[in-house]
Amino acid sequence: MVTPIQHHQPGIQPDPLPFVAPCHQLKTTAAFHWIKLGWQDFKRAPRQSITYGFIIMLLSYISSFCALEFGNFYSVLSLVLSFLLLGPIIAIGLYSISSQLQEGKQPALGYCLREGRLHFGNIGVFSLMLMVVFLIWARAASMLHVFYPIESGASFESFITFLSIGTSVGAVFAFIIFTASAFSLPMIMDRKVDTVTAIITSINAVLHNKKAMLVWSICIFLSVLLSVATALIGLLIFLPVIGHATWHAYKETIDASQWPRHI
Repeated sequence: MVTPIQHHQPGIQPDPLPFVAPCHQLKTTAAFHWIKLGWQDFKRAPRQSITYGFIIMLLSYISSFCALEFGNFYSVLSLVLSFLLLGPIIAIGLYSISSQLQEGKQPALGYCLREGRLHFGNIGVFSLMLMVVFLIWARAASMLHVFYPIESGASFESFITFLSIGTSVGAVFAFIIFTASAFSLPMIMDRKVDTVTAIITSINAVLHNKKAMLVWSICIFLSVLLSVATALIGLLIFLPVIGHATWHAYKETIDASQWPRHI
């Protein structure tokens, strides 16, 4: 839809943009439709999609090797933080491929890199926020070991208690990251919007579509499990499909028409 040009009288300010973009009400099974669209994008641009999957797979292998080789918590932590910083930039490329396909263009990797540079500032802010959340998460995990130390020969009850509390704490932080990132990064790529507005929009949309987003989060979790079960080779397919599906999830959920598009 083309927005008509508005002429404002001198001294009259245009209406400010809202603090949050409105969202649509989703069906519980919406995630399956997004995955179907993501798979169609993957088949239409297999070379570009597999390239991004291969990059993630390679980074995962490098991180795993370093973790096994050095066996130091802080080295593993730094690798994970670096991965968090690179992850959003790589995801922007997958969203860009789906966006180009939606506009009837032939996806180009060079255009995807241009998108990454164009949104580098907002992506950097978002990555910094993720890094802060992860540091708090790591601190909470270390404190859990202090209050619930698991030594060799510990009782089964102690292990279950430790596992239950650790899973609960991890679930809280995972929920925070999921709600903040579900729709924010595609919105940043699609529209001229600041990081805070994109994150608040994402949180609002997730909370208004709890059942649909629960199914979506389970789909993402299962794709990660399948990737691990295939020695990370599954990342070549699962990651691009989920990335493309995330773009379609954003387009079907968020009404960002009040914000101007990037040219």
